Amino acid sequence: MHKFSADLLFPVSAPPIPNGVVVTDEQGKILAVESREQHDPASLDIRRGAIVPGFVNTHCHLELSHMKGRVDTGTGLLPFLKSVVQFRNVPEEEIQKAIRRADADMYDAGIVAVGDISNKLDTAAVKDQSRIRYYTFVEMFDFLQDSRAEQTFNQYLPVWEGQSTAHGNRKSAVPHAPYTVSKELFRRIAALNSDDATVSIHNQETPHEDELFRSKTGGFQEFYEMFQIPLTEFDATGRNSIHYAMENMRPQQRNLFVHNTMCSPDDIQAAQSWSDRVFWATCPNANLYIENRLPNYRFFLDAEAQMTIGTDSLTSNWQLSVLEEMKTIARFQSYVSFETLLRWATLNGARALGFEADLGSIETGKTPGLNLLDIGSDLKLQAGTGVRRLV
Repeated sequence: MHKFSADLLFPVSAPPIPNGVVVTDEQGKILAVESREQHDPASLDIRRGAIVPGFVNTHCHLELSHMKGRVDTGTGLLPFLKSVVQFRNVPEEEIQKAIRRADADMYDAGIVAVGDISNKLDTAAVKDQSRIRYYTFVEMFDFLQDSRAEQTFNQYLPVWEGQSTAHGNRKSAVPHAPYTVSKELFRRIAALNSDDATVSIHNQETPHEDELFRSKTGGFQEFYEMFQIPLTEFDATGRNSIHYAMENMRPQQRNLFVHNTMCSPDDIQAAQSWSDRVFWATCPNANLYIENRLPNYRFFLDAEAQMTIGTDSLTSNWQLSVLEEMKTIARFQSYVSFETLLRWATLNGARALGFEADLGSIETGKTPGLNLLDIGSDLKLQAGTGVRRLV
């Protein structure tokens, strides 16, 4: 048994507790959440700062960890995607070493669960042995070619089948983005997943995406031409891309829209009306890395949207740290309070991945992990604010 106490304890599912105490067993299971007055001070492990639950990273590409520092910042999404394709073929030993290091770094950064995109089986062995719980999203795309949907789906089935669900891990088949997935491939993906699945999709990361769907114009035409892929099977819908996604996804599942940089209030409201199981993953450092822009978080707050936090990959980030993502939001859109960011980083993320029975909040019976933040009573995240994993 261990008794941790700090200046502030944030259960997340309940109000913060000044001088709170959390009692755990040797496996990190929460036995009690109490106040310091209920204990002999000599029995407590007292720390300065705030104790919070382990972080949940709802969007990552672990398999791209070998790409760190190889792609220029600030180019925009389309040149970025071109660069990612060019660097895909590197020695397997280098890829595996980078994956192992990234997994260990996320654990040290207080991350207890990750929603991870996989196009290959490169990360399967590391996930099976990791101290982090993973929800693997086996991502598929056929570049809007209904005629290629069956071939593409069959190509990704071995990746799906090779993902382990041991140690509490989970998996789903998911579409990459509206601009790369045909209606037929959407249909096949949906049929593979249960109603209890989480389905992730990249959404409205660049103005070019909405332009393609509204009028079949913009940068994606050149992008497709560059890869010699015809757009003859695609017709503009006259609406933003998220509507095409919703038409082809299942509202009874947990649906996780990722990035959402260009989301308008109308887009958010349409999705919230479509399903009460919609979650929104924001990856602010990746948005800055690629497009030099952030979503307008006021839109999501006004809609009472279920926001979560992701890191994206080391292709588009300087590190894989949920705390660093929180700091970026606090720096550039400081009206988002610390307690709101913490909920995005913990309980909302756990709910988005279906892990809330164990993770996301400090409650009796859960094993959420415990992090210590060196944050003052003003609850202001600073550049130097650090995290130390307690459990």
